[in-house]
Amino acid sequence: MRRVVVTGVGLVTPLGVGVEANWRRLLAGECGVRRLEALAALPSHLAATVPEGDGPEEFSAARCALLGRGEEGSTARFIQYALSAADEALTSAGWAPATDAEREATGVAIGSGIGSLRDIVDAADTLRERGHRRISPHFVPKMLVNMAAGHVSIRAGLRGPTAAPSTACATGAHALADGLRMIRSGEADVILAGGAESAVEPLAVAGFCRLRALSTGFNDEPALASRPFDARRDGFVIGEGAAVLTLESLDHATARGATPLAEIASVGLSSDAHHVTAPADGGEGALRAMRLALAAGGISADELGYVNAHATSTPLGDAAEARAIDALCATRSQRAPPLYVSSTKGATGHLLGAAGAVEAAYTVLSIARAALPPTINLDEPEPAPTSFEHVRTGDTPAAPRAALCNSFGFGGMNASVLFTAVRDDG
Repeated sequence: MRRVVVTGVGLVTPLGVGVEANWRRLLAGECGVRRLEALAALPSHLAATVPEGDGPEEFSAARCALLGRGEEGSTARFIQYALSAADEALTSAGWAPATDAEREATGVAIGSGIGSLRDIVDAADTLRERGHRRISPHFVPKMLVNMAAGHVSIRAGLRGPTAAPSTACATGAHALADGLRMIRSGEADVILAGGAESAVEPLAVAGFCRLRALSTGFNDEPALASRPFDARRDGFVIGEGAAVLTLESLDHATARGATPLAEIASVGLSSDAHHVTAPADGGEGALRAMRLALAAGGISADELGYVNAHATSTPLGDAAEARAIDALCATRSQRAPPLYVSSTKGATGHLLGAAGAVEAAYTVLSIARAALPPTINLDEPEPAPTSFEHVRTGDTPAAPRAALCNSFGFGGMNASVLFTAVRDDG
């Protein structure tokens, strides 16, 4: 079985554009949530949006190397985020396929949970007010969830296999699972895997408000609204952005002299078969996904050092995941080092279909840079953990050799990705 490593990372998030901006602000405990006047008529006024402008850490479609001049109007924002993240992932990996063989051995697995809801809303208004002849010919290609993957493939000239999963908030993790399988099966040597989302739109916020899923109690204190695992949490904050990871077979990376950031050892997948939006009692499905990932990766619970939790800041979801992690720790010996847990959604909000990829990128950086990101706004953990420790701002726990990244989506879809430091053993 081919070993697969991560050789590059690209990020576009509410904390900024690029790995360096994200990592600096994440470790400092900063927050990308803000109040939007466009949402003032709704119960939740908050969103975590990508900063835009002329600064080097702000998003500008005009500076996106994979986006042709004058083509901004024909691509949706989630596609543009994916193109920006893919460009950084390729550049940081030092991979620029130049021959037909290299292009055909490089594929894409980038998904989205919603696609371009903004374009759907605009087209519906246009149809109602001005008739069908005023609908843009770019409408359908802009809204489709597979178009982030399609555009990355086209603009970068990648002719290998392509996938575009859409599994709600587990999308990014499922894209990584697809990429891992493609490389292990021999279909490709390199896969750009990740997720992209831009659904900060009143219709989406209204829909999540009707589900009572969003935070409504901190409209005047945006930076305090997303508070995973905290007793005062009252819902998530919707976010946007993209992350792309360059996955590569270890032998391919070694042959070209690339330096891996981490190894992607396995992915554990499960289904709750319980409820459309609520987690199974006690996080049973999440627990199975984590156990499957550890077993497939040949890592014991004692060797696990960190869990980047899905925890979105909802009362039910966070509690179920905390109990699942406690149950996972039940087999750990008393001599095992501490297991640390954090959720980076306090800083970024919940990026829906991009969340799993963004948090996987953060998990890879945790291993590569020997630091763990904190959970901000965590004042009083609820439920109190019995067998793990939360990471707070300013904490400096030991670097993990093995880490899980959890993603759970509506429909009871669970994914847990296991990353490790690159091992010397065969």
